[in-house]
Amino acid sequence: MSWRAGYSVALCGLLLAGPVLAAGQDLPHQAGKIPTAQVALAYETFGAPGRALPLLVVNGGPGLSHAYLLPTDVWRQLAQKRQVIFYDQRGTGASKPVQEGAPQTLAAQVADLEALRQGLNLPQVLLLGDSYGGLLAIAYASAYPQHVAKLILSDAAGSNLHTLVHLFDEVFPETMAAEKQQKQPPVVTQAAAEASMRTHFNLLFYSAAQRDLYFKKLGPIHNVGLEPAVGQAVGEDAGKADFTPKLAGFAFPTLVLTGRYDMNVAPLTAWRLQQAIPGAKIVFFEQSGHFPWFEEPAKYRTVVEQFLDSPAR
Repeated sequence: MSWRAGYSVALCGLLLAGPVLAAGQDLPHQAGKIPTAQVALAYETFGAPGRALPLLVVNGGPGLSHAYLLPTDVWRQLAQKRQVIFYDQRGTGASKPVQEGAPQTLAAQVADLEALRQGLNLPQVLLLGDSYGGLLAIAYASAYPQHVAKLILSDAAGSNLHTLVHLFDEVFPETMAAEKQQKQPPVVTQAAAEASMRTHFNLLFYSAAQRDLYFKKLGPIHNVGLEPAVGQAVGEDAGKADFTPKLAGFAFPTLVLTGRYDMNVAPLTAWRLQQAIPGAKIVFFEQSGHFPWFEEPAKYRTVVEQFLDSPAR
């Protein structure tokens, strides 16, 4: 998604105090850190390790923690069958501080994801990339295909940010015009960046009622853990990458998910991914914007579980 820090990506991420489980749901929950030379990567898991492969969720942004994904029960429900793992990308959430001079690049984030996999001693993972996290998941899968058992791209930013179809200006012209007319300070403050973030989060939903419920569960917008400098640096670097030629070589099962009314990453982006990846399946969520995992949680869980439970081809 486009915002004041000066880049256009598909947005997602936020660190809450922790999910609230329904009465009687005693779901294992752990948190920890994987040390690397440049940053200690913070992670949290839901569910117990078992024979089923774990689901590793890569959040969007860039420049956000994973917490924006948590105001839904979907992940805890999926964790009834398999462990679900979240982590904070370097420089965000609890993955701070970063070693002085350490790069904020897509390549560094891929290396971090591999360090996380190694640190958790996971020979293979089920990888789910949400929004910008879809690009990061594609980058990781291109570099380490042997460690990806299955791939889910959920309203993913695509394999090249320059081909991402972003429709905010066309669909919300009055909102975008009002934001562009606001006087920009020489240096974007944290408060200004968060205000812009709130504006754009408002545009991510199909249903106004679901939008309001999301914000009620989220709380103040600063809960997304926005780090504008991290977002800008990673966004600029990620804009140079093009993994489109790699897609034809993806041999693992792939599922592409998209909200029919996602104006942040329009369904055409998902369609192009599905067409480019051999054997990939696509599912449209007819009453969702950018967050089908929140707006249509029952369908999202069913679709994801059926894909994860199905035999690999």
